[in-house]
Amino acid sequence: MGSEIEPYTVHLPDRAEKPSFTRLMGQVATLTASALALKEGLWLLKRRMEHDAADADHLAEQCAAAEVEPKFTGLVHEAGAALRAVAEASGEVAGAADVMEHEARGLGDAHQAEYRGVYEAVNASGVRQAKPGFYRTR
Repeated sequence: MGSEIEPYTVHLPDRAEKPSFTRLMGQVATLTASALALKEGLWLLKRRMEHDAADADHLAEQCAAAEVEPKFTGLVHEAGAALRAVAEASGEVAGAADVMEHEARGLGDAHQAEYRGVYEAVNASGVRQAKPGFYRTR
């Protein structure tokens, strides 16, 4: 009677490029810069939406003073509320982008601390190095 256990082969995605210290550092730097740009853009959006919401409130007050049809004054108030909701949501997403930027910086710092010395030693030696895993002990 044979075993019912079948071997499992891990299917990892093919890599177009070999992993490298500098490539990963570049990708981490791109991620960090993108998160920072996203965060700054979202804070600008938040301020703009808060300003526009205040303008909508002011316009609604003017409409009420001018005795504009209450239905339209209500729509202006709704627009102000919607702008405030966008401002609040953009602030929340900006907070998440801030965390992402902080974590990406941490990843870059940890990668630098762990592998910078190895990278510099390999490049300084001038001797072709063995394939990754060659020196691994079991």
